[in-house]
Amino acid sequence: MLGPRPTVAGPAEGDDATLTAPWATSAVETVLEQVLDARLRQSRGIDAVYAADLAERVAAFVLRGGKRLRTAFAWCGWRAAGGSGDATAVLRTGAALELLQGCALIHDDVMDASPLRRGGPALHVELAGRHPAGPAESFGTTGAVSAESFGTTGAVSAESFGTPGAVSAESFGTPGAVSAESFGISSAVLAGDLALAWADDLLTETALGSPQGARLHHEWRAMRTEMVAGQYRDLHAQASGASGDEEALTIAALKSARYTVARPLALGAALAGADPRTTEALRAAGHCAGLAFQLRDDLLGAFGDPALTGKPAEDDLRSRKLTPLLAAAVRLARASGDREACDVLAPGGHTRPEHTVERMRAALERTGARAEVEARTAELAAAALRHFEATGAGPDVRREFAALVERAAGVAPRPAEELV
Repeated sequence: MLGPRPTVAGPAEGDDATLTAPWATSAVETVLEQVLDARLRQSRGIDAVYAADLAERVAAFVLRGGKRLRTAFAWCGWRAAGGSGDATAVLRTGAALELLQGCALIHDDVMDASPLRRGGPALHVELAGRHPAGPAESFGTTGAVSAESFGTTGAVSAESFGTPGAVSAESFGTPGAVSAESFGISSAVLAGDLALAWADDLLTETALGSPQGARLHHEWRAMRTEMVAGQYRDLHAQASGASGDEEALTIAALKSARYTVARPLALGAALAGADPRTTEALRAAGHCAGLAFQLRDDLLGAFGDPALTGKPAEDDLRSRKLTPLLAAAVRLARASGDREACDVLAPGGHTRPEHTVERMRAALERTGARAEVEARTAELAAAALRHFEATGAGPDVRREFAALVERAAGVAPRPAEELV
């Protein structure tokens, strides 16, 4: 049975000049708090242990930081398509997107064995510390499970490609056989599933209350499937040692660009009843801005400061994750005959040590891959603005979109003729 729609604090309806993307990213926090409070009350009524150990951690994770870019892009899509007045539906859609992002991050950290997220332990690391036998008994050491000691970030083995953290047939049924690491991984899979279920519930409730509900749900379903396809292609590329530009861009588009920018724009536009021309212009703008976002994220993964990004540096290099940055470096190294770069960037079966990571980073610079990706990021950001202009959105909305692209891509694409 569907519950009542929460009331949005603040000016959910009023002068459009006061309803901006920054306002939306602030207001969505209130919506998330209201939605999660209701879900937690429901969870406590189901089971106290599940609620305390899992549901409360999922809620805290979703509320802990995040740029809320997907909410902001959904807002821009809504405004570009003529959306105005009552903003409740678009804010609830934004909240659903943030819950979906929580699912994606939790599962991504499990698959990448990443110990940190948003400036703290990744959820599977935190949950490992909740092992009923206690972390000391599970790991044979004293003290809690640390982010540094948890798991190993590295190439995808045949075993982990199929069943990371699974309980072996030999140990199944043996009391205490599930280690803290396995417990944390398995619990985190459930936590991600829970975030996805909450996201789906919220989006469905919003669609049922909207005259554009069918269009909204169509975009949502497509986005969920694209995310899974992109994540699998990412795993497959790591396991196969792929290096091609085309495959790297396919993964970037499916795994990140569409669900970060393109689909949120389309979700907002659907709520406003956008015409086909506006929708296609937003899709094109979202594709370019989303790829620019992912290219910047790849650069931060190789050269960023964890104190600023809130996640580990070098993980992508240690595991030789296929990104457009790596693919460009391999291509340029081969073209220039840089054998050292070819060797250090070649597929390998093990996690790369620190000195190899430093050599990989040097190869990204020396081959010109970093410069190429930085230039491509700026080109894509500028192209996103050109496509967005084709929506016919007013200058205020275009300026907001430009500011969001700058935040996402780390560049300032501001052609004067597009922002007047």
